[in-house]
Amino acid sequence: MNVFQWLIEFVLHLDKNLALLMSQIGAWTYAPLFLIIFMETGFVVTPFLPGDSLLFAAGSLAAMDNSPLNIFVLYLLMASAAIIGDNVNYWIGHTIGPRVFVRFLKKEYIDRTHVFFEKHGSMTIFLARFVPIIRTFTPFVAGMGAMTYGRFLLIDVIGGFVWAAIFTFGGYFFGSLPFVKDHFSIVVIAIILVSLVPAMIQAIKIRRERAV
Repeated sequence: MNVFQWLIEFVLHLDKNLALLMSQIGAWTYAPLFLIIFMETGFVVTPFLPGDSLLFAAGSLAAMDNSPLNIFVLYLLMASAAIIGDNVNYWIGHTIGPRVFVRFLKKEYIDRTHVFFEKHGSMTIFLARFVPIIRTFTPFVAGMGAMTYGRFLLIDVIGGFVWAAIFTFGGYFFGSLPFVKDHFSIVVIAIILVSLVPAMIQAIKIRRERAV
């Protein structure tokens, strides 16, 4: 089994894998969860790490009897990890992005990126938080395009807390349902597909605006 196959297997059976981890390290499970969410959003080279499904699975474990995970602590930690990661990624993009990509991109393209994020940035940052892979690249590109940091931070904080609430509490209240437990891999795929819908709607909207 190669790394890619192992990752798919790990994500599709997050409920069992996290349950095993929790049984071994108890409340210390917060640490790897925080690290994974931080890395998924904080480094542009790790978009393959699980996000939505990880929070859903963790939330379902917090709902178990005698669970060492508290849902409110979990929620705050996961939202914080996402927000901190995004901001690290933004400043990486802001600091080294133009220096690296100026060799491959014309300054005109970077300027256009800046204009795009100033015009559509708020909605882009918010919606990207709910789309796997895209949410990893968006803060980097926003930083590279010199999106106003105060604006980025405000929308990112809102998006981070809303995102974490939807998936941690979603797992907490619905993860224990028999259908979800018995068909967790299907639920994970459904979560990923549903996550793509808002971004697709926004992309269609922007395309129509340009066509007018």
